[in-house]
Amino acid sequence: MESPARSLSRGLAEHVEAVCKYYLSNGSRSGNYWIVGDVNNHAGRSLYVRLKGPLYGKGARGKWTDGSTGEHGDLLDLIAAREGLGSFKDTLDEARRFLRAPRMPPPELHDGRSSERGTVALARKIWAASRPIAGTPAEAYLRARKISADLDAACLRYHPALFYRERADLPSRRLPALVAAVTNHSGEVTGVHRTFLNPTRKDKARVSSPRRSLGAILGNGVRFGKIKDVVLVGEGIETVLSLKCALPSLPMVAALSAGHLAAWEFAPSLRRLIIACDNDDAGQSAARRLRERAGAVDVDARMISSLRTDFNSDLRATSPYALRSRVAAFLGCDRSDLDK
Repeated sequence: MESPARSLSRGLAEHVEAVCKYYLSNGSRSGNYWIVGDVNNHAGRSLYVRLKGPLYGKGARGKWTDGSTGEHGDLLDLIAAREGLGSFKDTLDEARRFLRAPRMPPPELHDGRSSERGTVALARKIWAASRPIAGTPAEAYLRARKISADLDAACLRYHPALFYRERADLPSRRLPALVAAVTNHSGEVTGVHRTFLNPTRKDKARVSSPRRSLGAILGNGVRFGKIKDVVLVGEGIETVLSLKCALPSLPMVAALSAGHLAAWEFAPSLRRLIIACDNDDAGQSAARRLRERAGAVDVDARMISSLRTDFNSDLRATSPYALRSRVAAFLGCDRSDLDK
């Protein structure tokens, strides 16, 4: 016979998005995840809750992780932390109260794999419909941010008119976008990351969330170069491309957020890892978490943090030469070695 806790956990998982909207109202949906600052419902992007997946086991919907603190659990754990409940009985009572009046119709009762396949298929369709970045507004946007790295990468494209919806209750509109392919270690496209662009200026679109992901993102990333025994992993695409200005030959991966950085999956051949973290609590905590995971599998990991908000801020405030010098000092080599 199923235990009350397991039954309630399953019931909450069936209503996972409703749970997130009610208890974590300052967050928002991003692909297959609900993203928010922490269990206390602060704004941010450190904590992520899986919205798709089976009801039980690996990759189950409702599982959550905070990339800053390493905390994780299911929806019962989340409710207990969010409401400050001191006993397991109080947590179960709160779950029962919520489930008596769910805030939205329950999703389809299946294992969620078909839904995830659907988002991956849509991401691949967007990728196939996009075109090379050279000579497009996407290239102009990156160049305006002082990124001089080679953009002739297989992972970057441009789409002139992707659908963007601010909120579910507002109509969609079309915006140009920088499109990046998210891939796994086999090179398969598992998702896309879109940076929506301003149609009239070399800047991001003036919308609430100009960066959005679609598909299976967790554990994967936007790859610049083939990973062998060493790789640099950072959060954003612009952070990684800024470091590409200093280390053009080093393979790099953009994990796309602090939470995803902490959960990035190691390549089987990896022996050395350079973690480039943003200069904030979420970024540095996620980097420490990734370094701990690397140590557990005998991967030599080192962290380097930006001096300002992120490495693109460093690049724009100083120069490629200054950034190259700092990276060279961190790696213990001469600047000329970075060109090799």
